[in-house]
Amino acid sequence: MLVRRPKGGIKPHQPLIVVLHGCGQDAASFATAAGWAALSDRIGVPLILPVQSDLNHQHRCFRWFQPAHTARGRGEAESIAEMVATGLTRFDADPRRVFVVGLSAGGAMAAALLAAYPELFAAGAVVAGLPVGAAHSPMQALARMAQAGPDQSADAWVAAVREVAPPAHAGPWPRLSIWQGGADTVVDPANASLLALQWRALLGLPETPTTDISRGPIRCRRWGPAAAPGVELWTIPGLAHGYPIAQGRAAPFVPLAGVAATTEIAAFWGL
Repeated sequence: MLVRRPKGGIKPHQPLIVVLHGCGQDAASFATAAGWAALSDRIGVPLILPVQSDLNHQHRCFRWFQPAHTARGRGEAESIAEMVATGLTRFDADPRRVFVVGLSAGGAMAAALLAAYPELFAAGAVVAGLPVGAAHSPMQALARMAQAGPDQSADAWVAAVREVAPPAHAGPWPRLSIWQGGADTVVDPANASLLALQWRALLGLPETPTTDISRGPIRCRRWGPAAAPGVELWTIPGLAHGYPIAQGRAAPFVPLAGVAATTEIAAFWGL
C-alpha cells in the first residue's frame, strides 16, 4: 500500500479517497496522471493507493472476477478494507466520507468493494469497468470484457450485489459515478450501461434519468435527486480504453478527452 499525504498537510476529519490503478499501471503514477494527486493537494485529502503485485497477477490486475478476492472478508477486498481502516485511524479521517475510484480492473474492483463493504464507502466511481457479478473466473472475465453480459433482469443484477453484501445490510448503498468510452476495445462499452442498470435498480431509482445533459458529443445521465443523484453515467463516444483528463500530459490509458473525470467525480461526491 502507498499513502499520499497532501503537500499542505492534513486537517482532522477530512475525507479519505482510495484510488485503484488499472492493469500494468503504477499506482502513484496513475494517481498523478489522472489528477487525484493534484486534487489531494488542493483540498487537503489523503489518498490510499493499493498496489497490485506481479506476484499476485502477471499483469498487475486486481482480481475483480474471483470470489476469493472480492467477497467480504476475503483476499484483495479484505486487504483494501483493512487499508481503509488503517487510513481512517492514521489520518483521523471522516468515516462517513470514504470514497473509492478505479480504472478498468481497478474500476471493477471498486464496484466489488462497494457491494461487499457498503457501510464503509459513501460513494465510488468506476471508469471502464464492469458490473458486480459479471464474471467469476479468468475465462469469464475475458468473455465479459469482450461482450457485456450476462443478459439478465435488473432484479438478477441486484441479487449479484446483495449476494456479496453483509446479510443484514438494508441500506443505504453507496452512490456511484460511471465513466465509459465509446471507442473502448478492451472493455465492451455496454458494461457501463449494465452497471448503471444494476446500481439504479439497487438504489430503487426509475429507468428514466432525472437529468440528461450533453456537452458536444459527451453525455451525462443522472438518476435521483438533483442535489445528490444516486447514479450518474458519463459516455464519451471517441474515447478508447482509459481514464479521461481535460488538460495536462496524457499518459498510458490516461488520454486527453475534453472532460476531467476527476473534477466531475469529486463534484459528484460533494468534495
